[in-house]
Parts: sequence; C-alpha cells; structure tokens
Amino acid sequence: MYNVWQNALAEIEQQLSPANFSTWFQDTSLISTQNGEIVIGVKNTFYVKQLRSRYSSIITTALKNNNLEVKTLNFEVNTPTKSKARSREVTAPDEIKNRIKILKTTKNNSTTISTGLNSKYTLDNFIIGSNNDLAVSAARNIIDSPGSRYNPFFLYGGPGLGKTHLVQAIGNELLKRNPDYKIFYTPISHFYSDFVDAVRAGKGKEFNLKFRKLDCLIIDDFQYIVNKEKSQEEFFNIFNDLYQLNKQIIVTSDRLPSQIKTVDERLASRLTWAGAFDLQLPKFEDKCAILRAKAEQIDAEIEQEAIEYIAENVNTNIRDLEGELSAILLMSEVRGLTPLELINKGAISVSHTSKLRPVSSKQVVERVAKYYQLSVKEMCGKSRVAHIKTARQVAMFLLSKELKLSTNKIAAEVGVKDHTTVMHGVKKIESDLKLNFTLRDQIEEIKEKLYG
Repeated sequence: MYNVWQNALAEIEQQLSPANFSTWFQDTSLISTQNGEIVIGVKNTFYVKQLRSRYSSIITTALKNNNLEVKTLNFEVNTPTKSKARSREVTAPDEIKNRIKILKTTKNNSTTISTGLNSKYTLDNFIIGSNNDLAVSAARNIIDSPGSRYNPFFLYGGPGLGKTHLVQAIGNELLKRNPDYKIFYTPISHFYSDFVDAVRAGKGKEFNLKFRKLDCLIIDDFQYIVNKEKSQEEFFNIFNDLYQLNKQIIVTSDRLPSQIKTVDERLASRLTWAGAFDLQLPKFEDKCAILRAKAEQIDAEIEQEAIEYIAENVNTNIRDLEGELSAILLMSEVRGLTPLELINKGAISVSHTSKLRPVSSKQVVERVAKYYQLSVKEMCGKSRVAHIKTARQVAMFLLSKELKLSTNKIAAEVGVKDHTTVMHGVKKIESDLKLNFTLRDQIEEIKEKLYG
C-alpha cells in the first residue's frame, strides 16, 4: 500500500502548487483498500473536511490510475498506534540514521536554549484551518527554501491566534533539518533591552556582529518597537545586512508595519517586501477542529456536542478556546461526569460570554453614536457622509455579533430600509477588520465601554 500511495501522491503533486501539496498531503497515508473501500489517514478532523471537499476527485483519479478499485473514499484521523505501525513498515535505513542524529541534537539542550526556541512549538501540533492555511503554506515554503521567496516573512494578527507558535515551528523545523543552522528567536522587547545594555557597555559593534552571523532571525511582537528610534535604526541595519546575505527574516506583529505609529517608513516598507500574511479569528468549523485535535493530543474523551458548545460560545481567540477546553476537562475529571453532562446540568459556563454583563440594543446604538461623537438621530438617519456611515455599520456589526439580532431587527434599530443593507454593512466591517487595525481598536474600545 505504501508504494501505491507514494505513486498516487506523485501524480497528485503534479496537479497542485507546492504549497498546497505540502500543506494538505505531506502527512497523509493509505490505511485500507479492502473491497474498494479506500481509507486515507490524515492528521486531524479539519483535514478530513478539507480533503473530502476539495481533493476527493483528484485522489480518486490518482488511485484508479494506480490500478486500485475505488468504490468509496473515506478519511480517518490517524491514531498514534496506526502512525507507529506505518513507521515500522516504511522507515528506511537512511531515515533511521537521520532520526538518530536529530535525537542526539535534541538531547543537547544547549542548542535549543541558544536559539530562544521552545521545542513544544511544531507544525505537527499546529492546527491548520481556513483562518491560517495561507500562512502555513508560506511557512512550509520557507522551511523548504529559507531566504528565498518569502523573505522577509511578516505575520500579523490579534493575540492568541498562534503567531508565536507558527514562527517558532518554522525555526524548530529548520533546526531539525540542519542542526548547524544558526537561528535566533527573540521578542522585540528583549532585542531592545539587549541593544541598550550593549550600548551602555560599549559593545554596540559586537551586538550587530552577533546578528550578522545568523541564518535566520525571528522577531516576535514587533508592534512594541514604537518610540524606540535607536533600536529601530539598529534593527534596520541588521535587517539590511541579513537580507543582502539572503538570510531568512521572520517578523510577527499584531498589525501591519504601516499601521504602527512612529515606525520608520523605510523599515515598514521593507518588512512587507514579500507580502504580509495574517492569522484571522477561526470560524466555527475551525474551532471545532482545533478543540478535537487538542483533545486527541492529550488523549481526552469529549463529546462532539460539547466541542460545538465551546466553539459556539468562545469568540475571542484560540488561546481562550484551549483554556475553556482545559477547564471543562479538569472539572469533568473532578466531578466524574462527561463534559456534555456537565454542560447539560448547567455545572459550567463558558466565561468568554457568560461574564459579560447583558446589554440592550438601545445601549449598543447609543454607545456607538457617543463614541463617534454623533447623536443617535444623526447616526441612524440617511446621511451618506463617510464617518456617519461607518458608525452606522459598526452599530450593525455589534448588534449582529454581540447580541445575535436578526438582520430585520437590526435594520429597525439603526433606521435602514431592509435586511440587505444590514448584511452589506456587517460584511463591510468584517472585511475592513482584516487590515484596518484602527477600526479594530475602535470596536474593542466600544465593547470595553459597553461591558465595563
């Protein structure tokens, strides 16, 4: 079966971009072909959905071209037992030697410590969803060819969405493939404090030379570089030196460089030379996949209905999502009840919705109007002036996302003709939030005043 699947993968690879093939097919396997009922092994439940909906046709064709009868095509999440069994079947002597080399390097903690990387962050335990698949595709490209296409790699998004995990996973994979690779991960705040210490000690030149020797520099939380002109200048020089040497540069931030006040325009421009990739809030299906994968990683039992309950009620970020899962699993163990039994008995409540004090639609409309220095009558009128229209759409967005009102009800609250205008307004704000961090900050401030 191994050879058949490898031949099928070779055929599939010819039909996809390298990034897509690497993202969706790298960790797949052929589990069963009995009686034409094909079962493909995948990493987690999100892969099941994506492969079934997007690639069933080309997988079926590739298998048939390799003389397999295909009556049905199913996908199944690999269990550790199955993974180990496949490893025993296909591991070649050269691969074993390479693993031994990696294990020896891993045992020497000095390598990991000197890089600043945390070994727990890997691509294997990073859950891929529609909110991050483009960024992961770019990450895999960097791992295959550092310093080339995606250099610099600028990754941005709100807190708790996995930026640190993904960039450290890139570093760990690069180090795994080449233990002699010189990688350094550091938050920008540490870069700044180390630079200040070096200048005070008269070792500014040594500080610069230390970075010039790197093969890959990973800077986290770049947004905190504001109002630090000297460290910006030093980073600008280091950036140029590494870039000219085709060394990989990776930077994360909660927003685009152009939206960070006081950042030098030259530096902001250079950071997005190769584009910018964002991590968005996961959708409902993504959240379910994340929760299922996390439960599987720790071998925890949780019903699908309980997973959907958590996914429905946590609308902040992945970090909070995982925190709620941990809390429910812990209480389940303590109480001797299943997670779903706890939920049905009302023994738990998801904190990211239940702790917010209730607000009315009138309060939302009044708060938005006040924030934008408008009267309610003015905001809910027919004016098409840009800032008034934006305020009206923000009110629509909050009424939809926070109060879950119907589009018809929202239309009545903000004084527009029909539900289609509301749908357009909500989608407009959703779209703008992906790139407009000023708008994101404004909405967060309004929510703080609403619930504070």
